[in-house]
Amino acid sequence: MAGVRADPTWAPVAFGRRAVPQLFEELQKPEPGRRLRALASLCDLVHDPELLYQAVNGGNTELYQAVNGGFMEQLAVLLEDEDPLVKVKTCELLHQLTAHSAGRQALLTSSLLSPLSLLLDDSSSSCRTSVHRVLNRLALLPAGAESLLSLVPKLMLKLRHEEDEEEEEEEEEVQVLLLSTIACCSRLDAQPSLSSDGVSLLRRKLSHRRPDIRREAAAAMMALSVPVDGKRQVCEEEELLPVLLHLLQDEDVDVRTNAAGVIMNVAIITAGKQRCLGLDVITVLLSLLSEEEQEEEKRRRRKALVVYSLRALTALAEAPDGRHLLLEHLPLLVRRSQDAEEDQEVRRAAQTAVEVVTWTP
Repeated sequence: MAGVRADPTWAPVAFGRRAVPQLFEELQKPEPGRRLRALASLCDLVHDPELLYQAVNGGNTELYQAVNGGFMEQLAVLLEDEDPLVKVKTCELLHQLTAHSAGRQALLTSSLLSPLSLLLDDSSSSCRTSVHRVLNRLALLPAGAESLLSLVPKLMLKLRHEEDEEEEEEEEEVQVLLLSTIACCSRLDAQPSLSSDGVSLLRRKLSHRRPDIRREAAAAMMALSVPVDGKRQVCEEEELLPVLLHLLQDEDVDVRTNAAGVIMNVAIITAGKQRCLGLDVITVLLSLLSEEEQEEEKRRRRKALVVYSLRALTALAEAPDGRHLLLEHLPLLVRRSQDAEEDQEVRRAAQTAVEVVTWTP
């Protein structure tokens, strides 16, 4: 019987706890081919949580502990490698590492964020995409989003740059990752995005043909509309609220939800109430509440949309014109507030809306 032939793109892997130290040695070899094969093998190995923990924490082997520096420090060197393929494969390995909590923690406490941010301008599109994947996974955690706040102005510049280039499928994937990262960071602190012309840049993405780009852009806009300055900028941005009104009727439920969230936030301030009432937003929000879903899964997905719509109507009911219009549709709000099969959070939001609409001095 013929023997099994090893994959020539992977480095040979030692058995057990010797595997990671051996590949770590290969990463420091001068030949790019050996480094690439070692990185390919590591990408496969780090799917094993135990081996991943050994890699990022040094393991217990004397050889590993004797190595000058550490695993993450060596990856920082590889991010500046002269061979572009080595940089791409290193970014892929970091993306694999960030799938695990130990890997994310190791990356956040390392010095890799600075060289990673430099690769956002790398000539290789594969490298740039891998970097965005790493940053996006980090941003999903509060600690990661906080560590990336200083990068937000650069991310906004990249968003403008992506807009100016002819869009391809790969570049559109980068836009989704970029917008998602900006949204996560802005939920923690919206000011860096607001100070980087974020409202204007995001508005241009709200009409994109891809629903995932519209969804992430609307999610980021909702985060920017939380502080008072953000609410004001949304109101002042030309044609933004009409676009959001259009998104309330989008085919994608998440796009509708995020758009309703922006209107909910903006309707809190007087200027937002006036703009929304002038656009007849109440009619569209009421139509969303009138939609009935029999399937439990669809009702669950629409829960946030319904809650945001009710809260937006509550804010608009504080204006005399809004209250007058909503009095005509009070039965719908009452039904939502009393339906025993309705979600408890939806009922509470509807009850608050009824109280505001029926309030008398």
